[in-house]
Amino acid sequence: MQRQLQQLIPALATSDGAGVRIKRSLGQSQQARLDPFLMLDEFNSESKDDYIGGFPSHPHRGFETVTYMLEGHMLHEDHMGNRGDLKSGDVQWMTAGRGIIHSEMPQQEEGRMHGFQMWLNLPAAEKMKPAAYRDIPASDIPTLALANGGKVKVIAGSVTADGQTVEGPIQGLSTEPRYWDVQLPAGATFEQALPKGLNAFLYVFEGDLTIGEPPRQLKNGAAGVLSDGESLTITAGDSGARALVLAGKPIQEPIAQYGPFVMNTPEEIEEAINDYRAGRLAG
Repeated sequence: MQRQLQQLIPALATSDGAGVRIKRSLGQSQQARLDPFLMLDEFNSESKDDYIGGFPSHPHRGFETVTYMLEGHMLHEDHMGNRGDLKSGDVQWMTAGRGIIHSEMPQQEEGRMHGFQMWLNLPAAEKMKPAAYRDIPASDIPTLALANGGKVKVIAGSVTADGQTVEGPIQGLSTEPRYWDVQLPAGATFEQALPKGLNAFLYVFEGDLTIGEPPRQLKNGAAGVLSDGESLTITAGDSGARALVLAGKPIQEPIAQYGPFVMNTPEEIEEAINDYRAGRLAG
């Protein structure tokens, strides 16, 4: 059974951090989530005024943040003394767990800064595990070339096409995430198994594409939530298309969120706030 386009979530222009201009699709409201995904932001500008303020030191607890840089240079620093340079094509997969305090600051004053940050929830059993992160250089992210001239960068999960299977560097997480960057020339089609029971959505950031049968259009700058099913078929429009495909196993637990804290109950949120104020968040 093919997955169909079930819901459109046009990205809204907003700002975060110290005035960084972003477009937010998932996460713009509590109703615009898709378990286990909490949020997806796109930042994309050639003007330094739109990104130079960056994201000064701030806390997280209870989920994972995934940053994918298409163009630009950001520096991650955290309370544990870790430093990580994110450059064009790199990914950082950070598990906040019980707590992390970090900053993400631009290392450029001109040129385009373009990328995404996705928030992925953690189940209750993992929310208080120690913080950790993995910096994945672009050279460690495999690309599968498609026979039709398209290509797929596989960040998490695996993709099988034209008799080849490529596995991304992120495997074995409890939410079983798939994170693919799919690029297609005009009129080209990408078909892929996407197991039943996983929640899935696409975000188009170049061109436009159609999904399913009968085909429904998904335009640039919009997230498309998919129905359940066993496979995905997308076809690029007249100018080609590039889109993120994200899928994961739903956690099916209550969500209590207060800014950068995502827990299961209001009491746990209060505890996180108190721990942060008392310097215990990341202890």
